[in-house]
Amino acid sequence: MEVIKRKKWEKLFKRRELVHVDAIQEFYAKLSMSHNRKKDVARSKVRGVEIVFDHLKLASILGVPGNNGICEYIKEAWEESRYTKPLEITRKFANDETIMEARRVKSVEMKPIQRFIHFLVMKNVVPRFGKRGTTSYMDLIYMDHLIARRLVNLPRVMMRHMSYVIS
Repeated sequence: MEVIKRKKWEKLFKRRELVHVDAIQEFYAKLSMSHNRKKDVARSKVRGVEIVFDHLKLASILGVPGNNGICEYIKEAWEESRYTKPLEITRKFANDETIMEARRVKSVEMKPIQRFIHFLVMKNVVPRFGKRGTTSYMDLIYMDHLIARRLVNLPRVMMRHMSYVIS
């Protein structure tokens, strides 16, 4: 929980409002996204009401910081990023320095704290339904940032994930 408090994400775990599935489906069905270096913007319409917000507005709604930190969204690529090298991060989370090639890391290879951070990333940062027993490169990057106490721009990551979902 220390990581969650340090990132100021406590509010995300305390929300228990009623969810309107039909409104969420309508929101995503009509969603369009635009991105540039400084801003991500979402536009949709639900029950005749236009909804427009950027990552800073989303940050204020969620009650989390939204102006700094990593916001990369890498789905399948295992290329070197400015944050880490694929082989290096694979070895780190598989806890095996003898690995010769970057690959997905299985949950059973991780230490308990790494599994917990992976669970947080899968459920709250870049949610998904399948392949929960293994990591993606993006999971590993976010896990590395959280463990190393580097900033993650959660609102921008969420908006990039929204964009991926509708593509």
